[in-house]
Amino acid sequence: MGTTMDSDSHNTDISRARPPGLAAVRAWPVWSLPRRALGYLLVVEAAALILVVAFAGSPISGSDALRGLVLAVAAVAHLQISRFTERVRRDHSRIVHVDLGSVWTLPGALLLPPLLEAALIALICTHRWFLVGRYDPSRPLYKQLFTAAMMLLSCYAASGLAHLPALHLGSSQWLDLAVLAAAVLAQFTVNSLLVAGVLALTTRIRSWRDLAGSAADNLLELAALLLGGCVALLMLPGPALAIVMIIPAVALHRSVLVQQLERAARTDPKTGLLNAPAWHTQAELQLLRAQQQPGSTLGLLMLDLDLFKQVNDTHGHLAGDAVLRAVAQLLGDTVRRGDQVGRFGGEEFAVLLPQITGSAEARAVAERIRARIAGLSVSVGPDQSVTGLSVSIGVAVYPLVSEDSLDGLLAVADAALYSAKRAGRDQVAVA
Repeated sequence: MGTTMDSDSHNTDISRARPPGLAAVRAWPVWSLPRRALGYLLVVEAAALILVVAFAGSPISGSDALRGLVLAVAAVAHLQISRFTERVRRDHSRIVHVDLGSVWTLPGALLLPPLLEAALIALICTHRWFLVGRYDPSRPLYKQLFTAAMMLLSCYAASGLAHLPALHLGSSQWLDLAVLAAAVLAQFTVNSLLVAGVLALTTRIRSWRDLAGSAADNLLELAALLLGGCVALLMLPGPALAIVMIIPAVALHRSVLVQQLERAARTDPKTGLLNAPAWHTQAELQLLRAQQQPGSTLGLLMLDLDLFKQVNDTHGHLAGDAVLRAVAQLLGDTVRRGDQVGRFGGEEFAVLLPQITGSAEARAVAERIRARIAGLSVSVGPDQSVTGLSVSIGVAVYPLVSEDSLDGLLAVADAALYSAKRAGRDQVAVA
């Protein structure tokens, strides 16, 4: 007795083995991107690869290699120390996650030849992937590769300016300042444009501010770049001095985490508005100011979406969440800067209106909100939208009501809200 394997059965086994591999490739998250976004990613990555190949023959001196080694050690040590901080930061970050690696990539752009700068970026991104990225399912590998390509292109833009014949670090203090400013501006601009491009192709953009990023994110990016400029200046007399900058880099990492956690503690995760405790805190402060300023008036609106349960029952809870986010965005766009908008839970919202002229103005704001919600159309799927929404609003104005505490004002506004409900909904009632 023996065993044999004929060619037909062997080929059949191979053909059966291939589809799972192809299925795994087809299951890569990158294929879920819109075609234009996928093309954009491939163009950016191809441009980065072409530049690396083009600079592959650039000479590398012993001092260049030493500087590159010091920057690599410092960058790895920084992330190693901050790895848990970085994981929590990513968990609490929004669409855009501000990377602090520019503390080390900018000095590389200023001081290293292009090939060594590419190697430094590859090391930083690979190290970050193994420490942090592979634990984050919301940021698959293709996003990490695209981030590395963006870092490379923005660093090469800074490097191109810094290596112009008329510019080089170490010649004079004022020229050093000009070189650093030009390099920071170049790296920041190119990086911002590349991020704006991918956001425009992959997310729903409401305004140009969504592409430009928040002021806090931009300030953080500039802070990291300026810290990187300090690293470059310290390395001019001796590369080893860069090691001391690990401490401020770690401190920056942790201080940013504290700010993110504070923001998360104040924010309703579903709508991005203030949550109930944070809104109460702001409202207490505004009421205290109004009480300390004779003649000051404060308006309070309590809003409740009418028959909201029907939205969840008809379209599902994900559609209900989309409606809540759309209403939150509408409220933020309708009120003035400085007015406090919060979500109290469920489909109930509160709006605080400091420094209004009286109940007529508070009613006008409430009517404007009611009319805009009535005209709202929220897309909840392919060719599917939620329309016909309505809201009931109760209004209380301090000091026109007898209550002088926040809880009292809330109770009065809430009573007015239910008066609007009893009157047939889609109404504004003023206490």
